[in-house]
Amino acid sequence: MQVQPYLFFEGRCEEAVTFYREHLGAQVLMMMRFRDNPDASKEGASEAASGCSMPAGSEDKVMHTAFTIGDSMLMASDGMCSGKPNFAGVSLSLTANDEQQAEKYFNALGNGGQVQMPMTQTFFAKRFGMVQDRFGVSWMVLGGVENKPA
Repeated sequence: MQVQPYLFFEGRCEEAVTFYREHLGAQVLMMMRFRDNPDASKEGASEAASGCSMPAGSEDKVMHTAFTIGDSMLMASDGMCSGKPNFAGVSLSLTANDEQQAEKYFNALGNGGQVQMPMTQTFFAKRFGMVQDRFGVSWMVLGGVENKPA
């Protein structure tokens, strides 16, 4: 079994994935736009039958994408393109290979975002900090972890 995060960027999905590709090395596995939904073109297809309701004017927005960051797969969408993403109650945990890489990731994620807890040394990592990126996603960044979580 696998559990994978699915993020709804409400209109900024492609921008977010591009940012993660540039700063975290994300690799896009696939990306489908609302206009590419094969069921949407069928005559008489309902929203339920087509698997989504397409917000007006969102044909070029991302209906579904899958990408990896390191060994982890994430999925995402523009959702209803409301412009108001809500990632409350969840953070993504990023364990870097070393302290310097952790600082680099933390600084990149914080650019245009908001630091929630500055990078510092803790009992569980040589470097740990919490930041909300410019898309509203909260991250916990660790570096120098002796016993990396599985």
